[in-house]
Amino acid sequence: MNLKEQYPFLMKYFNNGISSQNRQIAHCILFYGSDIQAQYDLALEIARLLNCTGDRTETCRCLNCKWIRENNHPAVLTISKVDNKPSDDTSKTVISIDQARMIKNDLLVTSDYHRVLIFCDRDKEGNIQGLNQLNFQADAANALLKTFEEPPSNTTFFFLTKDKSDVITTVVSRAQCFYVPSMKDEDRDYSLVKDAMDGYLELERGEVLDFNEKILELARENEPEIVFTQMQNYIEALLKSNLDNLPLKVKLISDIKAVETAKKENRLNMNIQTIIETLSFKLIL
Repeated sequence: MNLKEQYPFLMKYFNNGISSQNRQIAHCILFYGSDIQAQYDLALEIARLLNCTGDRTETCRCLNCKWIRENNHPAVLTISKVDNKPSDDTSKTVISIDQARMIKNDLLVTSDYHRVLIFCDRDKEGNIQGLNQLNFQADAANALLKTFEEPPSNTTFFFLTKDKSDVITTVVSRAQCFYVPSMKDEDRDYSLVKDAMDGYLELERGEVLDFNEKILELARENEPEIVFTQMQNYIEALLKSNLDNLPLKVKLISDIKAVETAKKENRLNMNIQTIIETLSFKLIL
């Protein structure tokens, strides 16, 4: 399945923006969600559409499309703790200030291409991972804020992350944010929570305590992290089948974020009863 079939709303949105007379897409775009590789693939595809000199079809054979498909385009760059660093930069765990300065200097040189910089992370095996405040720290981000705010013409920045709260707010506030649902089938089990979650969208205020007790019981009988993950899997399954329903889509994305907050609170060893009570009210009310 190609990106157009997997993400019809996003691809239609960016296609329309790129095809418009003034190329009406934001110069800073933040993707968030659990599938970082899908975000990266989307960023590359948008970069291809921005630089295509042919017919912009998926099979276009122009040189720019060829380069981008091979991830070898001179103006479409991955920015991470290991990608596109100055030769004398010895930092290996962060996007560094020296890297930020290099980016700013490089952007001073005019280009015939539409430049696309994709900010992300990589694991030890080289797999694409999401930004967080450890690998993209405030000093490097702040060094680029003016550039993000007023970039050179024909320049687009992408930021890839699991959750918007993982990126400093000054970057998030300058970006147009899009949730990218995972389309992976593996590890999407929600059998543990299905009975408790079925019909949760139709529950009323008076039923929130009963819902809370069901989730709390599951968390006491199992690892809370597993319960929260399966809750997210359940909600993401609903989201996949309702991508064209904008109001419901907004609600489900909000619910996924609420469960992610609960996971983070659990990792901080906060009281599980308080965590689930707060989560239940967010989901039901």
